[in-house]
Amino acid sequence: MGILKRIWVHLRVLGKAKRHRGDLLGWLVRRPQLLVAQGAYESSMLLMGRLPAQLKTLAVAKAAMVVHCEFCLDIGAEMARTEGIPEDKLLALLEPDGNQALSADEQLVVAFAAAISGSPAVVPDELRSRLEARFTRAQLAELAAEVAWENQRARLNQALGVRPAGFSDGSFCLIPQR
Repeated sequence: MGILKRIWVHLRVLGKAKRHRGDLLGWLVRRPQLLVAQGAYESSMLLMGRLPAQLKTLAVAKAAMVVHCEFCLDIGAEMARTEGIPEDKLLALLEPDGNQALSADEQLVVAFAAAISGSPAVVPDELRSRLEARFTRAQLAELAAEVAWENQRARLNQALGVRPAGFSDGSFCLIPQR
């Protein structure tokens, strides 16, 4: 998926918010530096395209599941659907190891997302070796940045009480990982 298409997906999904649209914005306008910084980093994430968008989306969705961010789970499921990720892949995020719905690359990035979203964030050497054998350093840097940013977003949303906006109302939604 090209960068322009990814931007279009984000704009389409954000337009689907049914409620609580201003939760986060209501907080960030009180600290314009944070609002600008959030916007700049979000934009930089959208403009990176070394790693396929669907891999990043699955990794970000897994991170949201691990950190239990309701807003992130809501919007993440809708982002995935809008990008064309089938529901069986989203369901597979609950138990990704060896799951036939996920490709080997998808299982790798999901395992990485789970590892760095846990507390403490520990990536086993074996997993890091498998990632380095499959992806370039630029792709791994992009993946790590995406997942780390999702952790930041999720924890900020939780700290400020940002509520789900109804992106996935009536559709399959991701659920927190135990």
